Amino acid sequence: MGSENNTQQTPSDAERRGLRRLMLKLPAVRGRLHTMTGKSESLGSLCEAYEDASATLDRLRSDVGDANRAMIHEYEIVCAEIEADVIKYCLERGGDVPE
Repeated sequence: MGSENNTQQTPSDAERRGLRRLMLKLPAVRGRLHTMTGKSESLGSLCEAYEDASATLDRLRSDVGDANRAMIHEYEIVCAEIEADVIKYCLERGGDVPE
């Protein structure tokens, strides 16, 4: 049994927040992200992971001092990798959403 089918799925709050962040960060694939929303469990997972990583990065950046410098760098890398994965996903799948 596949984990995806052609039915629309209801995204979680974290997935929606991550999607919005990605759409702001990646305007070149904004339209594809919008049309693929709720149709791909893989994309939904990427959006949710991006929300988690971005929120953590925001919290780390808001702390005063240099104590979190290494963690900030690590989360910047994680966010950039997720962004790259989303771009790749959108370009590879284009209009045919289900994996």
